Amino acid sequence: VQLQASGGGLVQAGGSLRLSCAASGRTLDRHAMAWFRQAPGKEREFVSAISWGGDSTYYADSVKGRFTISRDNAKNTMYLQMNSLKPEDTAVYYCAAKNSRVETIVRWGRVGIDYWGKGTLVTVSS
Repeated sequence: VQLQASGGGLVQAGGSLRLSCAASGRTLDRHAMAWFRQAPGKEREFVSAISWGGDSTYYADSVKGRFTISRDNAKNTMYLQMNSLKPEDTAVYYCAAKNSRVETIVRWGRVGIDYWGKGTLVTVSS
């Protein structure tokens, strides 16, 4: 499976971006999916996760109320709508998939992730 993240770019504070993560190779049947991000000089951190059916979603406190995760299994694609962006949201955003319940991503973070995308850079200017 290959994951390809796209949609990053440069945006002013308060603006919006929509990231996409397209999976190819095979369908991600029963895989939970997630977004992580890594700012310069910092560890990769959890942003948001979604269950296979899309009925359960989770967010880091820092993005709650501003970001919305979704997925379209027919298109094998996951999305992250990012609104009210802040300079501290600047990072490389990575999509990930795990053949497990979404709660395991929330609990264990990067541990046990089966597939990673290459990342897309989001830069928020003040």
